[in-house]
Amino acid sequence: MKILVINAGSSSLKYQLIDMANESVLAKGLVERIGIEGSNLVHKYGKEKYEVVKPLQNHVEAIELVLEALTDKQHGVISSMDEISAVGHRVVHGGEKFAGSVIITDEVMEALRENSNLAPLHNPANIMGIEACKKVMPNTPMVGVFDTAFHQTMPPKAFLYGLPLDYYKRLKIRKYGFHGTSHRYVSQRAIEMLGKPAEQTKIVTCHLGNGSSITAVDGGKSVDTTMGLTPLDGVLMGTRSGSIDPAIIEFIMKSEGKTIDEVMKVLNKESGLIGLSEKSSDMRDVRMTANQGDEKCETTLEVWAYGIRKYIGAFAAAMGGLDAIVFTAGIGENDWEARARVVKGLEFLGVKLDAEANKNVKDEGIVSTADSKVKIMVISTNEELAIARDTLALTSK
Repeated sequence: MKILVINAGSSSLKYQLIDMANESVLAKGLVERIGIEGSNLVHKYGKEKYEVVKPLQNHVEAIELVLEALTDKQHGVISSMDEISAVGHRVVHGGEKFAGSVIITDEVMEALRENSNLAPLHNPANIMGIEACKKVMPNTPMVGVFDTAFHQTMPPKAFLYGLPLDYYKRLKIRKYGFHGTSHRYVSQRAIEMLGKPAEQTKIVTCHLGNGSSITAVDGGKSVDTTMGLTPLDGVLMGTRSGSIDPAIIEFIMKSEGKTIDEVMKVLNKESGLIGLSEKSSDMRDVRMTANQGDEKCETTLEVWAYGIRKYIGAFAAAMGGLDAIVFTAGIGENDWEARARVVKGLEFLGVKLDAEANKNVKDEGIVSTADSKVKIMVISTNEELAIARDTLALTSK
């Protein structure tokens, strides 16, 4: 059974075709600049790469180009699109309606539209991707896999804000959390590596990239996370501020004469690493400059690590214990210095880092010492495979 995984953005579309017989990636690629001059596709299969530059007016044309690439006689990996058994779609926001992945129906599409106000930058694009696939592949089953679903096990004490309850009742303002597919995938793998029954495990998963979030996973279930109503909340990120005093927004508006939209742009696009360092939103650039003696960049790294470390400690307290800390995503998987900086100071919890193991780990491994009470793990996330597994499970019933 071959499953196509789609992650649609407003002007881009990522895809992978996975053979579920052995969970191998047959091909993957990226379509960029959809509806913009210079539209292009980069299609990778095996060690080969195939590129197409072609005007693409919308997501339907983008999907058609993807299917052409997958079935191309020279560059393709399947003989016809009939070999695609199902399509799994990443959807950012499922709200409270979806606590798990679902087969996409007209009712599900209506619910996604209702949730678009909660994720105005993401859900409309996800919906466009689904509608484009349905138009080009009308008889192929589609599954929606939600970033927010894994966090629907959070209790009210974790997801409610200290606002008038009426805002939650009417507007559904609450903490939802994101990166759920990644947190679910790596926490399940961590449980396997711990060799304990899932219900006996307490894990903090750190998804650290340009966007970052930390999740407390107790008994295999998300019980708290750092991102909130939107992905702006939580720890310092590449360009996002993370948690701030909400009154700062009013203060900036009055002091600088900015509109709410202008301030939100600052918080989402001009803050985080790039805002504090005044250099870059890329961790590698910030560290390189810090190593050259730039104090602003060194302080930025300290703020970044300190915030993550605080959440790890807070979540350990919330769960009443801690078995493992998991690092994943771009920074979490690949940056040994960042990991070392985060866990420094957690020795009181019984955390002991193996410096050599931390420097040399590839893809997956335990980087704590043998006598560390808390395991430190590096696990490569694979959201596409998680989506494909859910799609297989639902469409093969």
